[in-house]
Amino acid sequence: MLPHVVQAQQAIVMPPALSYGDTIAVISPSSVPDTTTVMKGCAVLRQWGYIPVVAPHTFHSYHGFAGTADERASDLLWALGDPSVKAILCSRGGDGAVQVLRRVPLELFRTHPKWLIGFSDVTALHSAEVSAGVMSIHYSMCDGIALRGEQDPVNTLFRRILCGEMPAYQVPAHPMNQYGEAEGILVGGNFSVFCGLAGSDYDFLNRADEGLILFIEDTGESMSKVDRMLHQLEIRGILSKLKGVIVGHFSKYKSPENGFQDMYDMLHEYLQAYDIPVCYDFPVGHHSGSNCPMVEGCRITLTVCNDYTSVRFHSGNKE
Repeated sequence: MLPHVVQAQQAIVMPPALSYGDTIAVISPSSVPDTTTVMKGCAVLRQWGYIPVVAPHTFHSYHGFAGTADERASDLLWALGDPSVKAILCSRGGDGAVQVLRRVPLELFRTHPKWLIGFSDVTALHSAEVSAGVMSIHYSMCDGIALRGEQDPVNTLFRRILCGEMPAYQVPAHPMNQYGEAEGILVGGNFSVFCGLAGSDYDFLNRADEGLILFIEDTGESMSKVDRMLHQLEIRGILSKLKGVIVGHFSKYKSPENGFQDMYDMLHEYLQAYDIPVCYDFPVGHHSGSNCPMVEGCRITLTVCNDYTSVRFHSGNKE
């Protein structure tokens, strides 16, 4: 099934807020999840007053994926199309979300705007949803939600977003930060995943002319590979159009490499050439201690100054 092409200029809408008793679908678009972890995550959702419904193929296994591409896509199609489902939580990341994209027409995200939650490999679905003109939530999945528990402060931020309350963050300054203030539409996530969608209908960077602030994170990617991904954005002309960059956590890589001490050192070498605010070590990514929820497609104000970095999410995308 070929995707329905959605114009990049289409306004990005915020999905309706959830209410007590609403249904949240749990799906596995990528790798096979652990059953116990999913059940613990669902238990937290119930404590919050929501009704989790686990999709039919959530625990299937096919070559390491949670079922075939058709099975995983069918669960996403069900979750989007069922009017009783108000939000969609991915059970885990891993690998394979890109396989379902061509089986889910972009127009369905727009026709049925719902919060879609996850990170890592789920970045592919965030990119598709923003491309279709709908906001989504880059956040931990069943594992992180269960690990932190019902009353955890970061989980509380996530829960408030589901209810329609946008967050504001303030984090300590980093020595490599580039000062300034910018307003733009937030997109990003796992660097290698969204770079793999370059130029396709599912690529949220097609919206670069609209003024984007990009956040990046990754795990298990070498400094040289991240260097190539960075220069892919440069060659495409994306870097020169960005309003700002938020650098999250990069983990499980060898350093030093190619004369750079670490990933931030390498990224700073190139990003300092752009006259935009850049902050480093923002609490987002594959880090068990902190993975702040980020509303993809939402307009934000990024302020990077001597003492701190702040990120303020706007209510909707009003100028």
